Formats: sequence, structure tokens, C-alpha cells
Amino acid sequence: QLVESGGGLVQAGGSLRLSCAASGSIAPINAMGWYRQAPGKQREMVATITRAGNTNYANSMKGRFTISRDNAKNTVYLQMNSLKPEDTAVYYCNADILTIRHWGQGTQVTVSS
Repeated sequence: QLVESGGGLVQAGGSLRLSCAASGSIAPINAMGWYRQAPGKQREMVATITRAGNTNYANSMKGRFTISRDNAKNTVYLQMNSLKPEDTAVYYCNADILTIRHWGQGTQVTVSS
């Protein structure tokens, strides 16, 4: 089970830090990532990170968002800075365990102008 936290309402230019923890007896987690879905839009990739720490970002997030993980805690983080109203969306984390991609329930991020 993946449980996200850290979403909320923030003014434009502000910051938020999302967390996603995998619980239960699980095999080692391979890649982890964050996706988001805004109203009326398709889900899009925000950032991914391998178990070794290699990262990949969507172009619009580069320089503003930072993904990291703590393998000992089975947790992935997303530090979001310089937030914009267009960053408003439900943010979902995922984790690749063996051959299955698991998803969290999502956490709402709302950026006011």
C-alpha cells in the first residue's frame, strides 16, 4: 500500500513537499515516481527515480521540483518550489515492485494565484 501526504493549498511562488510511503511486507522497490492529473487532462509524469537514485523530470518541472527517496523507509519525496497555478492537480505516487506498478490514492495540490 502506498500512502501519500503533504498536499494542500499554497499561494503561487510557494513550496510544498509530498511524501509517499510504501507499507507492509514488500519486496525491494525498483523505480518510484510521481504523476499528476489536472481536471479535464490526462495523467502526466512529473518525475521518476530509480533505486540507485537516477532521476528523470518532465521538462516543465526541471529546476523547480526535486524527487528523492529513502530506500530504508520505502519512501519517495517530491519537493516542489516556485509553484504555479498550473501545477494544480492531484498528485499520485507509484512504485514498481517485482513486475507490478502500484499506485497511491493521490493527494490534492492547489496553487492559488
